[in-house]
Amino acid sequence: MSMRTSALSTAAAALAIGLVATACGGSDADAGGDADTLTLGYFPNITHAPALVGVENGTFDEALGDVDLSTQTFNAGPDAINALFSGDIDATFIGPNPTINGWSQSGGTALRVIAGSTSQGAGLVVREGIDDVEDLPGHTISTPQLGNTQDVALRWFAEEQGWDIDTEGGGELSILPQENAEIINAFELGEIDGAWVPEPHLSRLILEHDAELLVDEKDLWPDTGGEFVTTNLIVNADFLEENPDTVRDLLRGHVETIDWMNDNFEEAQEVTLAHLEALTGGDLSPEVVASAFDNVSFTADPISPSLRGGAEHAEAVGLLDPVELEGIYSLEALNEILAEEGHDEVEGF
Repeated sequence: MSMRTSALSTAAAALAIGLVATACGGSDADAGGDADTLTLGYFPNITHAPALVGVENGTFDEALGDVDLSTQTFNAGPDAINALFSGDIDATFIGPNPTINGWSQSGGTALRVIAGSTSQGAGLVVREGIDDVEDLPGHTISTPQLGNTQDVALRWFAEEQGWDIDTEGGGELSILPQENAEIINAFELGEIDGAWVPEPHLSRLILEHDAELLVDEKDLWPDTGGEFVTTNLIVNADFLEENPDTVRDLLRGHVETIDWMNDNFEEAQEVTLAHLEALTGGDLSPEVVASAFDNVSFTADPISPSLRGGAEHAEAVGLLDPVELEGIYSLEALNEILAEEGHDEVEGF
């Protein structure tokens, strides 16, 4: 498969390096299936809260035992995929569309989805005066990045309305990709009329800038009861093959973290905020974090039908050629851990 936009071809530039490298992220496998180190990637976002909490609470460190954990943060999916390909990281929390892109660019060889992490927590917010969907044509709406998960969601939504759009910001609805911080500033300055964004940016626009929620994305996924994957946990395929015990331990820490967060919802917010402040200097209020937590759900279920749906949506809006996703999931270890903890097993393809 080939990407049709230059913005989505970033991963292709690093693919040759990634496939030539062993992609073990500096990890030396031993005969027991354990690595010496594991480098984990994640984003400083509420939608990556299980990563933030698992690192801050030391749950991943404890689960990995003698394996040294190092971390690396990213602000864009293609950067994380490039790092996974090149071996700079071994596993990463990441959105579904970069996952699909990386899978496709490598011909299904470079990565595997080993768990879900976060569901929901995205939608379209607009300024006062835009009261319903029919008011949107003629306005400018931002997304975090051309071809990212929210960008595909907005373009698919516009396609479903029958509106003419393009990747240059033209058409009946002008779609302007910007970084999340720029979106907040542009909305405040009146340069855009709304944005399709994930948490916590959605809550920031509502609570701090009087935006109104026009479309809650969960309403667009009736077949999955409103659940849709926002963040996956993926691993480099070579690392998984060479270090299955290490990956299992990472998954054990991941499941433990999600269970703790769901059982300690308010404390999980405090831990998330503390880790975000350590990473970024902190510009989120407890009120924004609480609102964001109310709009997401944390689950190890990858909600596989929504991953396929996202790929189909990207294909429909011209950002992807058809892609075969069979084999993208490796959930055996996760399901064994879930069974041990008394949870239902999850399904891939």
